[in-house]
Amino acid sequence: MTGLEKFKYLIDNSFRIVGFTGAGISTESGISDYRSQGGIWEKFTPVYLSEFINDPEKRILYWQRKKALWESIKNAKPGMAHYFFEKLHRQGRLHGLITQNIDGLHEKSGLPPELIVNLHGTTLELVCLGCGVISDAHSVMDHLNPEEPPPCPLCDGLLKPNTISFGQQLVPADLKRAEVLARGCDLMIAAGSTLQVQPAATYPMIAREAGAQLVIITLSETPLDGYASMVFHEKLGTFLEKLERLS
Repeated sequence: MTGLEKFKYLIDNSFRIVGFTGAGISTESGISDYRSQGGIWEKFTPVYLSEFINDPEKRILYWQRKKALWESIKNAKPGMAHYFFEKLHRQGRLHGLITQNIDGLHEKSGLPPELIVNLHGTTLELVCLGCGVISDAHSVMDHLNPEEPPPCPLCDGLLKPNTISFGQQLVPADLKRAEVLARGCDLMIAAGSTLQVQPAATYPMIAREAGAQLVIITLSETPLDGYASMVFHEKLGTFLEKLERLS
């Protein structure tokens, strides 16, 4: 039995699968990994949450970066890996999905939002730092002038994309949901992540320590390769095409 056949066997015999996804799942949808060379972090200095709130010039810089990122996100379409997890859901096997990505492509694939833990938030939403109201991002971002940051239409407070900024704590409820999913799964599939960003990268280890099988699919080596049940260092699209042919 080949490694690919063993992986298919694991899927066919698992009924509480949890996905864990990183930037590599979206690069094949045309969204660049903004941490890599030439990525958006090289073009714009990171803006901390405190700077966004207190420094108007930093706020403009922040919105310039988000506008540049929005152009690549708004028309992006889910790739094979996104639809792979959506198919697991339709089969009744997917218990939930934890993602580090902020592009909303899992939602676009048809995966129910209640199954998704967006650890780092989502660019598809805006949040008011004053009244806390969350709204759809399209109406603002499509017509955004970064030089004039938009105010909240309800309370005139500061609006920002509903993503985790530098210096901002992750949402405790999301961290708890991710931990519950990791401890309750029988198979975790980590796709397109280097498994180096904390605390997100702890969840595959939590799943493994709780007795789940852990399969890692990503191009580069990861710190958890030695703990995984199976590791495939391959391009996701190519790997999933081969998996599909086994069906």
